[in-house]
This record gives sequence, structure tokens and C-alpha cells, in this order.
Amino acid sequence: MDEIYLTQEGYDKLFQELEHLKKVKRRELSKRVAEARAQGDLSENAEYDAAKEAQALLERKVSELEEKLAKAQIISKDDISLDKVNIGVKVHLQDLETKEEFYYTILSDEEADFEKDQIGVNSPVAKGLLGKKKGEEAEIQAPRGIFRYKVLDISLP
Repeated sequence: MDEIYLTQEGYDKLFQELEHLKKVKRRELSKRVAEARAQGDLSENAEYDAAKEAQALLERKVSELEEKLAKAQIISKDDISLDKVNIGVKVHLQDLETKEEFYYTILSDEEADFEKDQIGVNSPVAKGLLGKKKGEEAEIQAPRGIFRYKVLDISLP
């Protein structure tokens, strides 16, 4: 896994999720496993199998979060250049076909939330915008077709 660039908020959110999984969910699942085990014959105990499967999924998630946090690089607003589109910036765009204007904030895939107009750095749109300067145009191939955008402004979120 390569470096992951996170804002401090994103790092804190992943850290809190990890702590919750380790301190709360682990205990809950251990209790479920113990209760299911107490029901007797484990060879035909569906509740035990389900609890053990949930426990394995939890441990996989914990491991993934620990790895992400270990490889995380915190993006400081002081370090972000507004000369060109990069991770951590808010981009004011114009659709060259419809003339509609809108904003996207480009974040790590772990922090992206499309409902909040935050797109992951590895999304087709973000990849097509990376490195563009104010006033430049981008033609982006995405699953829904080809989009042509003009970068109107680049700012901090």
C-alpha cells in the first residue's frame, strides 16, 4: 500500500474508528462468541459460526485501518500550493457544455464523500483535474461519458 494523504480531520476520524473497533466492537463480538459457544455443540452452531465470521471481519478491518494510519501523511493547509489542482484543494469548475458551475474538494479516497462534493484523488474526475491550473480546461473520460471542465479557481476548503 502506498502513502495515504489525509487531512488532520480524516486522520482523526480513522483513528477514532479504529479505537471504537478495538475497544467496543471487539468486546461485543467476544461476548457473542462466548454466548454462542455456551450453547453447546459447535459443529452445528450457526450463531457461533456467524459470530466467528463477524470477528474475523472485524480483525481484518482493524488491520486495514492500522496499516492506513501507519502509512498516512498528514496534509497541512500550510503545505498546499494553490498554483494547480492537487489533493487537499477545493476546485471551482465550469462544465463547458452546460455552463453550470460547481465545486469539488479533492481528498484521499478514504475521506471522499460525494454527497459533500468531496471526490477521491483516484476518481476519474480528480485524476483528470490533477495538475491543471486556473483557466485551464480538462477533458475527462469517466464511466458516464466524457466531461469537459474549465478550472475557474483553486482554493483551500
